[in-house]
Amino acid sequence: MASLRLELAASGTAVLLRSAEEHLTNLRQLAPRFRTAIHKGPNVIEIKLDDLLVNLRELSRWPSPHDVDWQSELRTIVEDVHLDASAATAYLQGTAPATAPLSKDEIFELLGPEWIAPLTEFQLRDISKLLSLRHGANFSVPGAGKTRVALAIFQALRTKGLVQRLLVVGPKAAYESWQYENKICLSQPLNVQVIDGKVDAGARLLLVNYERLAINETALAKWLTTKPSMLILDEAHRMKLGATGVYGAVCLALGPRARRRLILTGTPAPNGVQDLENIFGFVWPGHGRQSVTRAVSGGNLKHASKVLRPFFTRTTKKELNLPPVTTRIQRVAFKPGSLHGEIYSALVGEMSARAARSRDDFEALGRILMYLLMAATSPALIALGTTKHEPLLYQAPPIEIPENRTLTELLKDLPNHEMSPKYEATHDIVLANSSTKRKTLVWSTFVRSLTTLESILKEHQPAMVHGGTPDRENQIKRFREDPDCMVLLSNPATLGEGISLHQVCHDAVYVDRDFAAGRYLQSLDRIHRLGLSSNIETNVTVLATAETIDEMVEQRLSTKLRFMGAILDDPEVEQLADLQEEPVAGRTMDSADVKAMLRHLHVGPTS
Repeated sequence: MASLRLELAASGTAVLLRSAEEHLTNLRQLAPRFRTAIHKGPNVIEIKLDDLLVNLRELSRWPSPHDVDWQSELRTIVEDVHLDASAATAYLQGTAPATAPLSKDEIFELLGPEWIAPLTEFQLRDISKLLSLRHGANFSVPGAGKTRVALAIFQALRTKGLVQRLLVVGPKAAYESWQYENKICLSQPLNVQVIDGKVDAGARLLLVNYERLAINETALAKWLTTKPSMLILDEAHRMKLGATGVYGAVCLALGPRARRRLILTGTPAPNGVQDLENIFGFVWPGHGRQSVTRAVSGGNLKHASKVLRPFFTRTTKKELNLPPVTTRIQRVAFKPGSLHGEIYSALVGEMSARAARSRDDFEALGRILMYLLMAATSPALIALGTTKHEPLLYQAPPIEIPENRTLTELLKDLPNHEMSPKYEATHDIVLANSSTKRKTLVWSTFVRSLTTLESILKEHQPAMVHGGTPDRENQIKRFREDPDCMVLLSNPATLGEGISLHQVCHDAVYVDRDFAAGRYLQSLDRIHRLGLSSNIETNVTVLATAETIDEMVEQRLSTKLRFMGAILDDPEVEQLADLQEEPVAGRTMDSADVKAMLRHLHVGPTS
């Protein structure tokens, strides 16, 4: 009998270590060397697969290494990861054998006769680079066609017999892009399943969102292993927290089960080198991950990007050769003696006191930011309605302000007395666009603001998509295809990535913005992306209420965007974006943002 037996647990993402009776003490001594070790019985411990792969050398301490028994499936995974680690080290040290770039004809020959879609020069370049790697990353800017490149990589590997099916993990908004590319790129499209229940063993292309990963982890692990599979993380910055985040932990557990791994994101390092380490930990698990960590240890993002250059490809915004965007800040103001201005000033006084008490509490400061952003549009958004997202109902014409009412009462009744200058401006822009048959995409952070605009803009038959929209596909389809639907209302947290609207819409209005520069850029790319004709004029209007928090947001975003505007076109990817794993308006602030908000509230600097 073997002194130690290693086999995959039923979940497929953990490993069971069973010792012979005479080695119980050795097993107990081995367990603490693995971070995730759990005792399942006197002679059994369970550890996460990724933990085993990262710390494989700890098994060398086993007193009888000659009679350690490996389950064949697990042995294959370990051997593959060992090969990957060797390849990763060779790439990092510059000792990997040089490979000549594939020509256009060679790439299309690899894709085979089933591939029927065109590819741009930069897409061909990226495909050639990624096919030269066992695993890799595509950091091309949003709108560069990363989905098509990834599907081409899979098709080439499938033609070569290296993989048979594909699992894509991404946000719900990205499903449409994958389904569309599957239909127009392949003469015989892959059998697709969007996972909302049981995993279909017969599917060739599985689509699952990050939120459903954990509950489907076991089924996905088995699906990946049953037949040679490729695993792609779309918008991979969502797992940037690595093993400490829910999404990242499952991705790291599933990664080794796939024969090929690819990550797609235009924003790979929102918070520094650690983010790069985590997402490359998925690409190169085990010792490969350790090689990456050592290579970038102690360096900044510019250094890390240069070191990791062999692992990724990137198409810049300039290479897309898109017509420019015309962006303008349209300032609106409270009318002299307006109730809106009076309430905002009173709220600033109240929020100043709260901020002074909470200057080290980012969650509390985040709530204050959201109140100020709402109040800059309409303080009535803060007041509770009969339902969570009840729209503000504006009185037309407005009625006179009664005397002897408290500000709290007036805050709730504000729509009866004054129209929000932002809503008024939005209505005018949409009306002007509609008169020339131009559709408008209207963004607002807050769902209640969207439902209010739905009522204000009802003559333009608006579609609306937010986190709680049950029929988002129908709403988007109506906006695209219905000539009477002239407006789409959404928030960047829901529709800021993965969807293409540039075919039908060239005008956007931002009713409000928060401090998240990356999410703002992602949302801009919904109407400004690859495939846009050179004669198309794209207009973006940002509404900002004078003498409110909007001015501080504008200043901070201008600073970030100037920096990021240069960096996003830098092939070394010094720093990209500001996206959060679970984006919420108040959680997008850095220390400089906090200081800007406190200045607006006339509160002294943080300690």
